[in-house]
Amino acid sequence: MNASPRFSVIVCSIEALKFARICECYTHLLSGYPHEIIGIHDAASLAEAYNRGIAQATGDILIFSHDDILILDPGFADKLAQRLEHLDLLGFVGTDKLITATWFGAGQPHLHGVVAHGKPGNPHLSLNVYGVHDWPVARNIQAIDGFCMAATRTAALAIGFDAASFDGFHLYDLDFSYCAYLAGYRLGVCCDIPIIHESAGNFGYQHLQYAERFVLKHVQQLGHTAPEAIKGESPGRGALFREHQALLQAWQPDLLRRATLAMNRPAGL
Repeated sequence: MNASPRFSVIVCSIEALKFARICECYTHLLSGYPHEIIGIHDAASLAEAYNRGIAQATGDILIFSHDDILILDPGFADKLAQRLEHLDLLGFVGTDKLITATWFGAGQPHLHGVVAHGKPGNPHLSLNVYGVHDWPVARNIQAIDGFCMAATRTAALAIGFDAASFDGFHLYDLDFSYCAYLAGYRLGVCCDIPIIHESAGNFGYQHLQYAERFVLKHVQQLGHTAPEAIKGESPGRGALFREHQALLQAWQPDLLRRATLAMNRPAGL
């Protein structure tokens, strides 16, 4: 990758206001680099949309982004450019041990990353710490959550998204990242980039349908998982904040490591 990579941001969005807001966010964050923002507004699925975006993209680094996130780190572009010299795919939360059709199924201490959640009309921001075992980047990751993913052009073109199996809006990200891992690409999770996601995920009936497809597709890798190994409890440690500044003040390695240690402390201690 050259000294000043070009970024291609691919956003699937059907809401004009959200798309305008995320465009403003990325335009500001990527102002020091050549970049383009590709909007897909008529997607049959996220996998189909992202494949169409890959075909249009001209960048060295491709960012696959939801339209309901806010990134609060002015060093975002520099960090991605530097880290993707040595890694192939980056996310913000993920696992180093995938055993089922959710990235958090193996529980602690296999979870990594930090993300804040906010909901329209709710003044509070929820900071969710899943694991900060390594700062600033966790490596040896097997799968990541897809609200924001950054990949090298080489990895994105080689892996692509399975639009035939995941023809809706669930599990496309888990499959993409796990396929990248299985193909030998290097995955990481950034812990030091404050990011807010408005959605905490939807694990209803449709998710279960795609989860079954995912497990069947990867049955050779996942078929030996014992049901009791899949953790059902809340996978992270959270805290509420009323403003962005307070959230940023808490997004520090010592505090996040302390939360991680608390989650991984043996019962009774």
